[in-house]
Amino acid sequence: MCTVCGCSDGKASIEHTHDHHYDHDHGHHGHHHPHHHGHGHEHHHLHDHAPGDAGLVDCGANPAGQKIAGMSSDRIIQVERDILDKNDRLAADNRARFRADDVLVFNLVSSPGAGKTSLLVRAVSELKDSFAIGVIEGDQQTSNDAERIRATGVPAIQVNTGKGCHLDAAMVGEAYDRLPWLNGGLLFIENVGNLVCPAAFDLGEACKIVVFSTTEGEDKPLKYPDMFAASSLMLINKIDLAPVLDFDLAKTIEYARRVNSNIEVLTVSARTGEGFPAFYAWIGKRVLTMKPASMTAAE
Repeated sequence: MCTVCGCSDGKASIEHTHDHHYDHDHGHHGHHHPHHHGHGHEHHHLHDHAPGDAGLVDCGANPAGQKIAGMSSDRIIQVERDILDKNDRLAADNRARFRADDVLVFNLVSSPGAGKTSLLVRAVSELKDSFAIGVIEGDQQTSNDAERIRATGVPAIQVNTGKGCHLDAAMVGEAYDRLPWLNGGLLFIENVGNLVCPAAFDLGEACKIVVFSTTEGEDKPLKYPDMFAASSLMLINKIDLAPVLDFDLAKTIEYARRVNSNIEVLTVSARTGEGFPAFYAWIGKRVLTMKPASMTAAE
């Protein structure tokens, strides 16, 4: 949690859009939410271990998940609740705005290097003729990923989180203000590469999609259960590499469903395009389920 990782010691920065021709006057987008949840702390990890557990440091055994010098467990829990409560209120605002604009929003999460951006580049390139599409890119630094998206002709806003390890609802709300109006379209949010904190932060999305790579090892769902529990779909990327890797697809799916029995699973390759028709069909079902009357793909 962010009360212990100190991820917001630095301020986030969101691209100005005048250089990318995304300035639009939308009255319903005209509100911004300042975001401050700075909470840096010195970390002191002192733990007692039972015999035989000398190699295990179980920070989760503490009620708040961590010990911080000068703060009681009750105070840590309260700070975490305050942060998440504020975020949840702003996420509800975002969700209402997305609903009013008839925009279906997906929050893509993964570890670094799983291939989220490559997957998005292919997806938006192939879907842009059917839907109005916008992308919000989250990274600690650089606008490299947003530039890759913009090269496809799809508008993208880069959010640099500085020391932050995740996007939050305030950042997304401000970035959404800077996109063109996506009435009846799709918004993809590419979160910061991190399988921990993004699981806890609602951005106002319809659902989370966790992108998992065949190069990461089958046990990621067990190591980072909160992320897989929070996601509706697991995209297993780089499936084209599976034949040359010691990768057990069945075991990966089994582990994911141990922590989330309802998670859907698709295998894809951002490099070859394998599996993307099934991914687009999944998006189409979401469109029909969530926006049956007004949001349809162009003929």
